[in-house]
Amino acid sequence: MKNNHSNPVTEILLLGFQNLHSFKISFFLLLLLIFCVTICGNLLIIVVVSYSRSLHSPMYFFLTQLSFSDILLSTTIVPNMLHVVLYEGRSLPFIDCLVQFMFFTFSEALECLLLTVMSYDRYQAICNPLHYSSVMDLTFCLKAVLLCWVMTFALILTQTVTMSQLQFCGPNIIDHFFCDLDPILELSCSDTFYIKLVDMILAAPYVIFPFMVIMVSYIYIIVTILKIPSTTGRQKTFSTCSSHLAVVSLYYGSIICIYLFPNKGNVKKILSLFYTVVTPLLNPMIYSLSNREVKQAFKKMLFIITYFCKIS
Repeated sequence: MKNNHSNPVTEILLLGFQNLHSFKISFFLLLLLIFCVTICGNLLIIVVVSYSRSLHSPMYFFLTQLSFSDILLSTTIVPNMLHVVLYEGRSLPFIDCLVQFMFFTFSEALECLLLTVMSYDRYQAICNPLHYSSVMDLTFCLKAVLLCWVMTFALILTQTVTMSQLQFCGPNIIDHFFCDLDPILELSCSDTFYIKLVDMILAAPYVIFPFMVIMVSYIYIIVTILKIPSTTGRQKTFSTCSSHLAVVSLYYGSIICIYLFPNKGNVKKILSLFYTVVTPLLNPMIYSLSNREVKQAFKKMLFIITYFCKIS
């Protein structure tokens, strides 16, 4: 299945998870359930926050953007993976593979930036509470989200331009369940040093720098919490950022493991499965199940919907 320079790659074969055999249907149904719960959970977060006036604050505004990012990531990866699992592989046009990679990169980069902005919000709320309202006003929130979107679009544009310079001549087989950067570059017969260098450079503003900002923010947050004299006060203050800290740990923990473990084999697929499928599922659960305000707003909205359904 090799190609030469005169026969560029036009179709990609995704191998997905091999040797599932009798577990294929069970795995397919599990993924389908996860996908449905992920979409519904994140949509519910967006609806509840938009509906409830008590949740019209910077933290929940950023949370709706995070939910949108999770929906985008899940819809980019899971539907195609369901086909791959059910039919033990899938062939798709090469351009579709590149489009999937671009949307995947977009959602991942957007999530990194949003988590950074959310950590800054928690820093201001805990370490600088007297000036929180003046710093984290509507104008700042809109500018911060707009900056996240503009930077993410700039990343996609940069990667599109650099990858358009490559020639892809095979092989046309990707041993993965979605089109990631390294598997795509393995199909290129051009020198990929430049695009790998660009990718390393882009990792600084989109992954490394945001991670450092989050870590520094939480160092100041922890120091501030430890200065609170009462145990109840410390617990109450920490609870305001525990959900965000849990999401950050899940997201960056899986990304770090991707780079620590070998790039090939089932370990790579399992880790990729975690941060592309499991994390978007857990994010709305973490913010809803452990957040009293979200649960109260959801119950209130559910009560009103039930009431209007009865009288109608």
